[in-house]
Amino acid sequence: MLRQSDPTSSTLHLVASDMTSIMEHLDTKDLDVGDGEYDTTSAGDRLPFTAIYKLVGFKESDAMVFLSSPITAKILEVERYTSNQDRFNSTTQRSVNKAMPAYKIELKHGEFTWQVKKKEKHFVELHRDLRAYNALRRLHLPSRGNSVRRRTLPKIEKVQIPELPREEGKDRSGGDRVSSRKKQLEDYLNNLLKMPIVQELHATMEFIDVSQLSFIHDLGPKGLEGMVLKRSGGHRIPGLNCCGHSKICYRWSKRWLVVKDSFLMYMKPDSGAISFVMLFDKEFSVQLDSKETETKHGLRINSLSRSLVLKCASYRHARWWGQSIEMFSQKYGSAFLKDHRFGSFARQEENILAKWYVNGKTYMEDVADALEEAKEEIFITDWWLSPEIFLKRPVVEGNRWRLDCILKRKAQQGVRIFVMLYKEVELALGINSGYSKRTLLRLHPNIKVMRHPDHVSSAVYLWAHHEKIVVIDQSVAFVGGIDLAYGRWDDREHRLTDIGSVTLSHMDEAASAAATCSAAAPSSGRASVSQSKGNGVFSVTDSGDQPKLKGQGRMRRTRMSIKKHLQKHGLARADSDSDLEEEEDRSRSVRSLHTGVGDLFGDTRFWHGKDYCNFVHKDWIQLDKPFDDFIDRHKTPRMPWHDIASVVHGKAARDVARHFIQRWNFNKLVKPKYRALSYPYLLPKSHLTAGELRYQVPNCIPAKVQVLRSASDWSAGIKYHEESIHNAYVHAIENSQHFIYIENQFFISCAENKLVYNKIGDAIAERIKKAYREGKKYRVYVVTPLLPGFEGDINTGGGSAIQAVMHFNYRTMNKGERSIISQLKNEMGDQWINYISFTGLRTHADLEGTLVTELIYVHSKMLIADDNTVIIGSANINDRSMMGKRDSEVAVIVEDSETVDAVMDGQPYQAGKFALQLRLECFRMILGANTDPSVDVSDPISDQFYKETWMATCARNASIYQKVFRCLPSSDVRNISELEGFLAKPGLAKEDPARAQEELKKIRGFLVQFPLQFMSEQNLLPPIGCKEAMVPMEVWT
Repeated sequence: MLRQSDPTSSTLHLVASDMTSIMEHLDTKDLDVGDGEYDTTSAGDRLPFTAIYKLVGFKESDAMVFLSSPITAKILEVERYTSNQDRFNSTTQRSVNKAMPAYKIELKHGEFTWQVKKKEKHFVELHRDLRAYNALRRLHLPSRGNSVRRRTLPKIEKVQIPELPREEGKDRSGGDRVSSRKKQLEDYLNNLLKMPIVQELHATMEFIDVSQLSFIHDLGPKGLEGMVLKRSGGHRIPGLNCCGHSKICYRWSKRWLVVKDSFLMYMKPDSGAISFVMLFDKEFSVQLDSKETETKHGLRINSLSRSLVLKCASYRHARWWGQSIEMFSQKYGSAFLKDHRFGSFARQEENILAKWYVNGKTYMEDVADALEEAKEEIFITDWWLSPEIFLKRPVVEGNRWRLDCILKRKAQQGVRIFVMLYKEVELALGINSGYSKRTLLRLHPNIKVMRHPDHVSSAVYLWAHHEKIVVIDQSVAFVGGIDLAYGRWDDREHRLTDIGSVTLSHMDEAASAAATCSAAAPSSGRASVSQSKGNGVFSVTDSGDQPKLKGQGRMRRTRMSIKKHLQKHGLARADSDSDLEEEEDRSRSVRSLHTGVGDLFGDTRFWHGKDYCNFVHKDWIQLDKPFDDFIDRHKTPRMPWHDIASVVHGKAARDVARHFIQRWNFNKLVKPKYRALSYPYLLPKSHLTAGELRYQVPNCIPAKVQVLRSASDWSAGIKYHEESIHNAYVHAIENSQHFIYIENQFFISCAENKLVYNKIGDAIAERIKKAYREGKKYRVYVVTPLLPGFEGDINTGGGSAIQAVMHFNYRTMNKGERSIISQLKNEMGDQWINYISFTGLRTHADLEGTLVTELIYVHSKMLIADDNTVIIGSANINDRSMMGKRDSEVAVIVEDSETVDAVMDGQPYQAGKFALQLRLECFRMILGANTDPSVDVSDPISDQFYKETWMATCARNASIYQKVFRCLPSSDVRNISELEGFLAKPGLAKEDPARAQEELKKIRGFLVQFPLQFMSEQNLLPPIGCKEAMVPMEVWT
């Protein structure tokens, strides 16, 4: 029983009576109280999410913990235990006098409600600490780093601390006495919590179990918190744990545990730093048995990433924590504890705003605008990232929309930017991720960049991080196949040439642009601006002048050195940080639906330096010189890039961010260089706040969205691999009723369970055979690159890498008994042609008086089924992407919830709005319907469309290109010996250019037949002795 203090006793005497025990726990930092007020950040009575990056030691005076609203307490119930009560919760009657009551207290603070359990002794200890604190704060004792400040402070008046009431009514019955004591302590606690001085004290925060992460709105409800001992080890990844299992091998550390609705984490009390984050997943569980925990009063928490062991003060304490964690996770985080459809880590979310992108132009424009709207965080992960890439083109605003300039501008505004890059095997790939990392890190301290994997330490040489993600404030997530890298920007025209300058029209827009340019800092070097006196046309000369190529003696017209070019037009050197202009008023910027920057005339330079590329002709070199051309754009056409991407919002964006966070935190764990505090652990925002969108990408469509991925131990640190993208593809194909449309960079499937394991090709064959047996109409459209994207001269047969991928592509389509066409021929003979079509894309142009052609590189990873289901992501149709244990990938499956009137086989049909619009855009572009209104693409399976439009167009286009250019690949070349004879015969482009021009006018769109017989008699596997033959065959599949 606490002795009632003598009101006439001095405060110092009261302190001295308990000084021995007090001083053991008192830190002089507690004395720094200023004027007795506490500071909170109240934007609608909320702490900003960015507070997670400003954590300080628990006893620091500048720790942001509380909101501006009051804290109230209510004691819900009283539990009585005896000191020697056994761990099995025995109901044996004990003497009431020996019982120790434990009070379950409910606290409320703003929107947060939580419960704590405290004993009588905890109240006594809190009261004692408060009295000592109140006394010592008036003594001006020197404290760490504050002695000067304390000498200048005026004398602080004593604050009256409420007395802890003594227990009364011992002669009452047990129930009345407990009820009375409960009311006394409740009133005492509420009176204490009204006092600012009490909230300042770390002892109070520990008593009510709060920390700097308790009341951050975007982290969701407040769960259990408190100090624990955690045991080292338990990670699922070999090499992260101690090799032994005895007690000697374990280290115990004191940590502050925080439980949230989708994760738990612990912090170091002395620095406030987050030192581990465990995401809830389908393997999440809590175990109490000492046999399971190998620790007295232990608690084991399991997940796919770790088995974490905690030690509590007693079995009752461990049980309370275990039950609380389990109940809280089930109440708020149940969505993360289940194995969802397709085996995905994420569930299907409804009413998600989504949008598709065909080609990089519109995608990069929306990415740029979204980056500009970021307020807290930006997450980016790419297979390849080029810092100097322009996201809006043509370049008429200097460097404003260059990726590195955008990121630097946002970092200067306080946004935290986290970038993960694939660390390539340099001998095999030339993407120079090291240069990208160094360039980004130089921009600003708020930009953090990781590369993974370390090939030697992780023994991961063959697999890659292949996903392409941009996440803004964990609320907007771009997912698809488009890296923010060279060569990816393109539009529906798929130009082969790029020589010229920019001319803007409209005087008003021109004046606005001129004002924008003149407002910029002179050192940033805006584009050269001139206005004609005669007609008022505003001209912006872009970087159209071609730098001289190394090793080339003669100069072409209007060409100049790259140095003069950059000085004149404001493109800073690659190894320098461009000056950033001030933020202009958005209403003054020059925009249009066509270009994003204004209506333009003339020949426009879109691709600068390394961005003008043809990687089959020549792979990238000298990436540290981004504005130096590496191929002669006056002789060699660029290779157009066809790609698909998407953006999702809300809960789906939270799931994409959650995947990024899991990968980031895993990389931080496995790579020692990233364990520094400057590389923080990332925390996922709560799904409960996902609907609070501060920014929304325009023109989105609500739909049902589920995030899918390929992930495993090496890529994400999880115990079991996930191949939900593969499962979703197979499911969509098997359950499609009318058609599937596939665009993919690779087409390697048809499992024989020796070299190839994914079942997508087999699912296609089985679905077609089912339609044939039932006598129903069913179509499969496959669009894939005419050649794999590896450097090699196809005129000599291509390199071994090209041929190896070609081997497995043809093995899937038509070569060998396991191929799709072979399976179909066994069932239906030549009728297979009415069900499936393999095609590619090609275009042509006039390059300075010479007719040229080039394939359009299909980099998409997309499936559309029945105009109501779409899968878009980074995963190719091959084992590398689909099997989960190999490359890491991310995708989304979008299923329409809004329908529109459409046509299917001549009959009215309710098609999904998202899927239908995407298919129509793809069909119109590749079939030429955008320029020829007579092409009807509305009915995807009718005989008229399939035979007279799709098949006829691709056959006619292929025949014309064959006649004019004699281009490869061609079905007329079945082996290497036929190749020389084929190339010896010139096409019309050389023999009769005028007639060739007339023939090319008959081309519609870009669609051409896939040359199924190209090299059909040749063994395309890498020959023994070449470097490609030295790597495992899994690399090519």
